[in-house]
Amino acid sequence: MKRSIFSRIFAGYLLIVFALSGLILIFSFKTIKDHYIDTFTANLKNLGIILKLKITPLLEENRRVDLDNFVKKWGKEINTRITVIAPDGEVYADSEKDPSSMENHRDRPEVVKALEGGIGRSLRYSSTVKEDMLYVAMPVEKEGKVIGVVRVSIFLKQIKALMQDLRRRISEVALLVIIVSLLGAALFARSLSRPIRDLARASHRVAAGDFDARVFLKSKDELGELGKSFNYMTEKIKTLFTDLALQKEELDSIIFSIQEGLLVLDKEGKIVLSNESFRKIVQEEVPSSRSVSVSEYRGKFYWEVVRESRLGELVEEVRRKKENLSGEIELNGRNYLCSATFLGAREGIIVVLHDITEFKKLEKMKKDFVVNVSHELRTPLTAIKGFVETLEEEIDQQQKHYLEVIKKHTERLINIVQDLLLLARLEEKEVALEWEEVNLKNLIEDVARIFEEKVKDKGLTLRLEVEEDIGSIKGDTFKLEQMFINLVDNAVKYTEKGEVKISLRREGSVGVKIEIQDTGIGIPAEHLERIFERFYVVNKSRSRRLGGTGLGLSIVRHIVLLHNGEINVESTPGAGSKFVIILPASLS
Repeated sequence: MKRSIFSRIFAGYLLIVFALSGLILIFSFKTIKDHYIDTFTANLKNLGIILKLKITPLLEENRRVDLDNFVKKWGKEINTRITVIAPDGEVYADSEKDPSSMENHRDRPEVVKALEGGIGRSLRYSSTVKEDMLYVAMPVEKEGKVIGVVRVSIFLKQIKALMQDLRRRISEVALLVIIVSLLGAALFARSLSRPIRDLARASHRVAAGDFDARVFLKSKDELGELGKSFNYMTEKIKTLFTDLALQKEELDSIIFSIQEGLLVLDKEGKIVLSNESFRKIVQEEVPSSRSVSVSEYRGKFYWEVVRESRLGELVEEVRRKKENLSGEIELNGRNYLCSATFLGAREGIIVVLHDITEFKKLEKMKKDFVVNVSHELRTPLTAIKGFVETLEEEIDQQQKHYLEVIKKHTERLINIVQDLLLLARLEEKEVALEWEEVNLKNLIEDVARIFEEKVKDKGLTLRLEVEEDIGSIKGDTFKLEQMFINLVDNAVKYTEKGEVKISLRREGSVGVKIEIQDTGIGIPAEHLERIFERFYVVNKSRSRRLGGTGLGLSIVRHIVLLHNGEINVESTPGAGSKFVIILPASLS
């Protein structure tokens, strides 16, 4: 059951008031009772001192009858019980009873104390008169010797009567104080709970979306400050919510107008957000009888909407590696570049689908054009080269220089055409690799022999570092040889002094690491990302002078990819370059 703050405060005050009132009453009653007993004790002591003056002569003369008559007379007049006791505990006289019928009092606490020379006091039940009594006993002495004990006592019913009357009056006052305190507590609790209740109601209205809710508290204490702070907070929330709503509206408009398909996934792979372009892509892939709204995708797993395995592989790879990746997928006959971005904080993934169908068509047209032109150029270029070689035998020495220039450029064009045709076949994966066991040590030694004369002419050193028992890999011997030739040829071409080093070593248990390093001119950092593109050369004039086609590194890259390997380059201008290739292999 829900308890209000008023009931809590009031119940707390009620508990405190009753606890304090109870403690005060108990303490007061005990204190007053002790005070009364102490007062009666002092009175009885004084009375005993006076009685000793009359009793002492009678005790000295052993006049027991006169002593008994004396205490009975004075006991009735002062309404006090008087008892005279001998040192051996025998009762000589008593104002209430016949002393001869009374038992020995030697063991009474107050009597024991008096016989020791002190003043004894005891509060107990009297078996003689059958009532609670207060006893005060004092010694009667003669020449320093105790000759008897005078004991005076009163009935506690007198004290009880006084205490009852006092208890009644104190209880009446306490009850009045409790009533007044509770009324004050009720008013205080009400004054404290009302503004809190108003704040709670206003908070519920704000939570429900009513940002015009305000509280007006008259108090100038902390609650008043809290009310002002609440109104200020509500005003700021209203402003922020309005700004947020406008931003959300703008963001929704932007997302809706984006031409690329947008898909946001949570860590479980469920769709959190998608745009209209994504809906069109999906509906083109899976035509349905009805149009599906974007909101209907929310909460579904992405594989329920897009049934494309490549997308699933890309998403899972991004989730596993926790890094941004991209890849190409095909949906409904169209090509898309799929970019997947990992959201670290929420462990979600943003997928963007760029339609690259037209670029693919254009790229294919360019490749087809290059292939067709290359095919058409190959025949006339071969004919030109043949006629130039024929003319070289017939023309005089003065005209031979021009034929050599024609022959050189013709050969360069033939090399470009051949490389273009090979590259086109590699890119289209039309080249079927002839898989066989390739002994890398023998292969690299054969390639080194090809460049022995060229290296010697330039004054360079060609150094081989092949790990013992390098073994063999599965691959295409001709294509791998072509890869080595292109890389070593480039290293020799662009190195004027120093050496070209080729090293081969095992890379764990998964493959072979190949490094081709030179001490040549190096490659500037801004060119490293593009050197594997076709026709891309760092220094066009130098490449043209050395007879380069700009296609060698592109061919190398495709050969490495066909062998499921990877290639990287490290270079420092003026210090040389190092190409690192890792090929997967089954080492023998």
